[in-house]
Amino acid sequence: MIHIDWVYALVGGAIIGLSVSLMLLWNGRVTGISGIIGGALSYSVGDFAWRVLFVLGLVSGGLALSFFHPVMFTGTLDTSTWTLVAAGLLVGFGTSLGSGCTSGHGVCGISRLSPRSLVATIVFMVAGIASVVAFRALGVFS
Repeated sequence: MIHIDWVYALVGGAIIGLSVSLMLLWNGRVTGISGIIGGALSYSVGDFAWRVLFVLGLVSGGLALSFFHPVMFTGTLDTSTWTLVAAGLLVGFGTSLGSGCTSGHGVCGISRLSPRSLVATIVFMVAGIASVVAFRALGVFS
């Protein structure tokens, strides 16, 4: 069996693009995951149910994929759990500081030709690359 990993990326990207387009067309909202989760955590009448269902859909989709195709979750990441927790907290802080996340700015904002989202995405990418290079060079979080 030949593994063509780029096909998975292409299909996944197409599904994400279709999903965020439908969210914008049907719900009038940008699909920024941090904003959706943040709104679900700060209860708001009339805005709570769809947010919780969206998050449950993300989680159940991941669980279903791990059950039916577990090989998709095997990786060679050589990083400790504490490093991943610290990285997640830093990303959450950056999301708050940057008024949005990579899904909101990178996927939805750039596709809408938003200059703010283009700048934010460039900053996300440069900061992420610089952080990995710096931390690995210093031997921190390895």
